[in-house]
Amino acid sequence: MIRTVIGYMLICFGLAFDFFGALGLLRLPDVFNRLQAATKCVTFGSAGILVGVFVLEGFSAGGMKALICMVFILLTSPVAAHAISRAAYRSGVKPFKGTVVDMYGESLKESENNDDSEN
Repeated sequence: MIRTVIGYMLICFGLAFDFFGALGLLRLPDVFNRLQAATKCVTFGSAGILVGVFVLEGFSAGGMKALICMVFILLTSPVAAHAISRAAYRSGVKPFKGTVVDMYGESLKESENNDDSEN
């Protein structure tokens, strides 16, 4: 009984993260902010749902599959988001005008200056 309640609470937690991540995709101004919302949605939303499934299923085949999928998502989602944001920036997508700090752009300028000074 308690295990069922905890499992469903974790699933609801994951669904709430998915909802707010989807809301962020609609409301945020640029690709980088939207990507941040999508990454949180996938990482925490899916992890919450899969942990809830694991709690409900236990150490059965379904529970272990949920646990393995959760670990895979936790390892790959941040890496994929980083690769997508870096590719977007390098292809010329500009950050939102209200962005205060652009550390990646500053780092690129420094590396270009260092490359020019070495030649």
